Amino acid sequence: MQKVDVLVIGAGPAGSVAASYLKKQGYSVTILEKEKFPRFQIGESLLPCCMEHLDESGLLDAVKAKNFQKKTGAAFMRGEKRCEFLFSEQFTQGWTWTWQVKRADFDMTLAEAARAKGVNVNFECEVLAVDANSERQITEYKDIEGNIHHIQSRFIIDSSGYGRVLPRLFDLSKPSAFSPRGAVFSHLEDINRTEKTSNNIFVHSFDNNKSWIWAIPFSDGSTSVGIVGDRDKIVDLAANDGEKYKQFIRNFEDLKGRFAHSELKFEPRNILGYSVGVKSMFGDGFVLSGNSTEFLDPIFSSGVTFATASGLLSAKMTHKHLQGEQVDWKNDYEDVVQKGIDVFRSYVTGWYSGDFQTIVFAKTIDEEIKNQICSVLAGYVWDKSNPFVKKHDTILSTLAKVIKIKESQAD
Repeated sequence: MQKVDVLVIGAGPAGSVAASYLKKQGYSVTILEKEKFPRFQIGESLLPCCMEHLDESGLLDAVKAKNFQKKTGAAFMRGEKRCEFLFSEQFTQGWTWTWQVKRADFDMTLAEAARAKGVNVNFECEVLAVDANSERQITEYKDIEGNIHHIQSRFIIDSSGYGRVLPRLFDLSKPSAFSPRGAVFSHLEDINRTEKTSNNIFVHSFDNNKSWIWAIPFSDGSTSVGIVGDRDKIVDLAANDGEKYKQFIRNFEDLKGRFAHSELKFEPRNILGYSVGVKSMFGDGFVLSGNSTEFLDPIFSSGVTFATASGLLSAKMTHKHLQGEQVDWKNDYEDVVQKGIDVFRSYVTGWYSGDFQTIVFAKTIDEEIKNQICSVLAGYVWDKSNPFVKKHDTILSTLAKVIKIKESQAD
């Protein structure tokens, strides 16, 4: 039976960051990944905060070498209204840019970089069962040829993302509080791209804040275009090989014909009911990271940042645990990750309630407020010096009410 210090389940951003960090500390680390890489994945627009996680885990240089599309901000639109956030003008001191990436290339880059550092990365290996306690864990898995193997570890980090291996095996999943939504998407030729539209993610709100479109430009001249809405709308748009999706994005007035004559790189795909939570992020001999913990909604592109943040923190806590230090997994890990999730939860709620749009599409917006919101959009959701982080649960609705009163009085 193979023996390792740490077993990481999943080779996505959370798993690669965790494995690379722990390898730097001198541990033997094995990754088991069910899928064959490279593989398609959504979550293509990163946030500046994740650059810190890539740097600390030793993966940043490998990603830089790929020359992905640079991202300097985000633009929100509704009809003729527009509000652009530039990360160089944010409140929190941190990275002022990041990348927009095709996840197949990005995730493969991270996994290969981890392997180059000495991590044992195994693709097409499906975890079947886990026997875990505080002393050792025995994991049973099946390789691509159907052979059954067992691996013993001192600790497990589950970064299996949507596969949610340990939440499924240990009955840790719980329903999301959000309404069931979905997304339908493809990559298109972006023949009408300008220099200004290359460095931002563009988000178009419509259907009374219930639905929205993303446009994420890539360095090869193509752009990811997706529609997010309630489950029934997405099922309808995705039907018949996405025929209604194709017509919608080509004729949607707010896109002003940007994709009117664009060819699709692949037939539209869809994902439904992606929001999910967990009862606990840790247990005897294991911890969850990335989308294995909780996934909210793609509106603010927070998925990869939470993956890298929780992957790095899980690795740091695992390092302490393996060194014999006392680790308070509830206080020092779960509560920390949850605080970031809760901040973004407030903003997701504010998006669909309309409070966020009321603020950013106001006739005038205070520059300091805009910069503070920008830091949240950059992923710095643990910066309690920012009032839009510290008071996240009330500040959006309160400010939106004030703006509505002022604008009604002005009218």
